[in-house]
Amino acid sequence: MKAGIVGLGFRLSNVVKEFANADPDFSVVGYADPAPAGLPNMQQFGIDAGTAYDSLDALLTAGGFDILMVGSPNFMHLEHIRQGLAAGYTVFTEKPVVIDEAQTLALAQLVRQYGQHKVLVGLVLRYSPLYRDLLRARDENRLGEIASIEATEHIKPYHGAFFMRDWRRYERYAGPYILEKCCHDIDLYQGLVGQRPVRVASFGGRKSFTPQHAPSGAVTPDSEVYHEKPSGWSATTAVFDSDADIVDYQTALIEYAGGATLAFHANLNVPDEFRRFCVMGTDGMAEGDFVRNFFRVHDARTGQQTQDIRYEGSAYDGHYGADALMAEEIVRHFKQGTPLKVSVIDALEAGLTAIKIDEARKRGAVIDMTGCWEQFDACLGK
Repeated sequence: MKAGIVGLGFRLSNVVKEFANADPDFSVVGYADPAPAGLPNMQQFGIDAGTAYDSLDALLTAGGFDILMVGSPNFMHLEHIRQGLAAGYTVFTEKPVVIDEAQTLALAQLVRQYGQHKVLVGLVLRYSPLYRDLLRARDENRLGEIASIEATEHIKPYHGAFFMRDWRRYERYAGPYILEKCCHDIDLYQGLVGQRPVRVASFGGRKSFTPQHAPSGAVTPDSEVYHEKPSGWSATTAVFDSDADIVDYQTALIEYAGGATLAFHANLNVPDEFRRFCVMGTDGMAEGDFVRNFFRVHDARTGQQTQDIRYEGSAYDGHYGADALMAEEIVRHFKQGTPLKVSVIDALEAGLTAIKIDEARKRGAVIDMTGCWEQFDACLGK
């Protein structure tokens, strides 16, 4: 399997490492990126990044690869995917696929034109052992009909500060924070319920990363915590006086088509972080935490604990071990045609949900998504 890369950032360099581990024949033919922040990682991993090209057009014209991997900033994804598809390539794109509703509809039209099998998406948590165990509990009818879910994605201050310094601090580049960072979670619970949202509401803003809450003393590039995670393109050293336009805390409420609900909470300044869920069904309850490495199921009538799993290894190692599993399954899919756990349509549905959640926050309104799905389906040709 040979790859061409557009946007060789930190994240994609780690994804490439996992592909190389999964496929002994994997290689990178070349890349297009004017400032490849992930290039030192590639060298550290012992992976040849191939030829550097001045543009994606030049890379596509040179060819010689099987798959185009898109790791560019989010707002560029649509055009890079379009160019890759037009040149006849299968495209792997990092999440979120696109940044707003207009781009979502435009990509849906491309999916209709080229086929959803031509676009693979890095919604990596679908491959995590914890999520697979949650789906198994659902499929074994341990939960019954799902009634309500509460879930979180909280990150530590060093990671929150990264968002305030990185290009992801601007919605025009990344989309809203709940899309850029939490589209994984929105996708997981949408996949669990198996239904689209019908109504969304949201509240939030920024309180922690503001000048009045800066720690005493200067916050400099040498500060131990707030500059621990490196940033690349369009970075700033500012943290508490950043020009970011994203939130640092947000709560979302979702009602799905069958009546089930999700209450989701995100915060960027949680020192003892957790990424947990609790799924309440008519017959049982499942709870788990991606960071604290556990999964439990209880029977609703007896109260008996019917499942208790503790996962080994570091919770922070490659998206809880999911990066390696995703690479293995995509390589298998590419070589043998085996089905994948998530599709580009799943990703666009989760992304559109997140986009409308943030619109609800800004408007102070409950948004009915019926019309959005009608437009989306029309673009897909349904």
